[in-house]
Amino acid sequence: MRKLFALLSLLVIASMALAACGGGAAPATEAPVVPAEPQATEAPAEPTAEPYHGTLRINMGSFPDIVDPQKSSFVGEIAVLKLVYEGLTRLDKDLNTIPAAAESWEYNDDATVLTFTLREGLTYSDGSLLNAARFEYSFHRNSDPATAGEYASIADDILGAAEFRSCAENCDAVRDAFYENTKASHADGAACTGYDDEACNTFTIKLKQAGPYFHTVASLWVGYPAKQELIEAGGENWWLDAANHIGNGPFVMTTLEQGTQVAFVPNETYWAGVATYDIDYAYIVDGAVAFEAYKNDEFDIVGLGAEDLGTVQNDPTLSAEANIYPGSCTFAMMFHQQKAPFTDVKVREAFAMAIDRDAWVSDVLKGLGSSTLTWIPKGFPGYQDGETRLAFDAAAAVQSLTDGGYTVVDGQLIGADGKAIEIVDTFSDTPRNRTRNEWLVAKWKEVLGIDVKLNPVESTTYTALTKDINTAPQMFILGWCADYPDPQNWLSVYWKTGAFGERIGYSNPELDALMTQADAELDSAKRADLYAQAQDMLVAGSPVAFMWNNVNSYLVKPWVKGATQTPMDSGWIGDNDPLSITLEAH
Repeated sequence: MRKLFALLSLLVIASMALAACGGGAAPATEAPVVPAEPQATEAPAEPTAEPYHGTLRINMGSFPDIVDPQKSSFVGEIAVLKLVYEGLTRLDKDLNTIPAAAESWEYNDDATVLTFTLREGLTYSDGSLLNAARFEYSFHRNSDPATAGEYASIADDILGAAEFRSCAENCDAVRDAFYENTKASHADGAACTGYDDEACNTFTIKLKQAGPYFHTVASLWVGYPAKQELIEAGGENWWLDAANHIGNGPFVMTTLEQGTQVAFVPNETYWAGVATYDIDYAYIVDGAVAFEAYKNDEFDIVGLGAEDLGTVQNDPTLSAEANIYPGSCTFAMMFHQQKAPFTDVKVREAFAMAIDRDAWVSDVLKGLGSSTLTWIPKGFPGYQDGETRLAFDAAAAVQSLTDGGYTVVDGQLIGADGKAIEIVDTFSDTPRNRTRNEWLVAKWKEVLGIDVKLNPVESTTYTALTKDINTAPQMFILGWCADYPDPQNWLSVYWKTGAFGERIGYSNPELDALMTQADAELDSAKRADLYAQAQDMLVAGSPVAFMWNNVNSYLVKPWVKGATQTPMDSGWIGDNDPLSITLEAH
């Protein structure tokens, strides 16, 4: 998700190692309750036990930088939000878009108007009414330039959204025009009167061009209906108070201890059913510490890091608890297009071709992943097999520097002007990440002769730095995980000017035009071809060095039952359908 969440959400390299697992409360130990036998004159019915109600303890790694539906973008942030809130739609276990808060949706003939009808009787976890006006507020807040949301651009397909989002002054007319294109109403078109209007059950979105995928975009956290009054009363950091997270999702947040823990209990008013367990998220950033805690039964689910794979495989108990299956993320070495020397495509090509991705996967990831030279991963629509550009080639990497007019003297990259250029690799600081980045800089030294400086920073700080073009480092590893299985999510959502590629200063108007054409194409074959052309163009420009696709790898205790696996389990196994999970007494 997830899924920069989404994504998106995005993952830092620490998240791939899941080197940030955390502790939680001990599981409940009371015996299941058995109801008394009913009084009857016939043979008594078999007594049935109530489900065991324990606590699912999960280590999540780095603590979220922010937990705000209209501002969050990283996987760890989304993993909190998706428990507390729910969008108009959601993805099922097969990643199909299905009804959620909305019971149905309908496009007009040319797919430029999308109308949602909400379920009858929807409420928040506190029992208060949830109507369409709440979703109107969420979409308005998402595109509001004052919000400056990390994922706001994903709604730019709404007519007037991009103009409002980028407005700097005298925005009233732009705002009003956008508001007219995102309106809550009664089923008969009458205007809603406020958040207490029970007949306000319809939400209509007008799109600037055909957008037959937008009902799936409506499943994302940017549309989650956090309460306006709590956001405004709480101020900039409203999200730090668990009491402000009154949501409509399957769980209720009870505790938010910054840097340490987030805890949840079932939402008794959730329309789709009530969970049978509590959840504790803990935040241990050192994967080795989390692994030991799991072995000591202090966690029920942790990420399985490459460094622990051999131990797990050689242990009969742990190997039976390992869940390894395809993921939905692509990781890349990001090059800031506005920070020398990565302003030069020849330098980007050289650094990309100097990475031995197969060795990275085998030596560093221990096989928990697969090397890639492109953006969309295998198994997702739009994947292109056979890409060879920028593959590991030491001689070609050196030649690319030479072609760009660069030399290397005593480990320093010297530009055509004769000046030395310092190169710094910034990463989320954990013991395991130090080892991994040391491997990378050693490879660049071996192939290019360049001494790359290592810059470890605290994990939550790293997340914050990478979100802004002004603070994003010169080079750093980041990933993108699918929000939904469509090439539009991989290409247009990430690489259009003003979207997530802007964090590294990437903009290509020619690519923008091609992706915009693909987004509006209703013929599926033509649409697929246009996206294929777009991905070819993206790779040719070498904005990043594509490195590897992840696999989901988790350790799960045997008393955790019913967790469904999807490629988009970027938070934890089963987080896409938490109501399917039950706990057994242990």
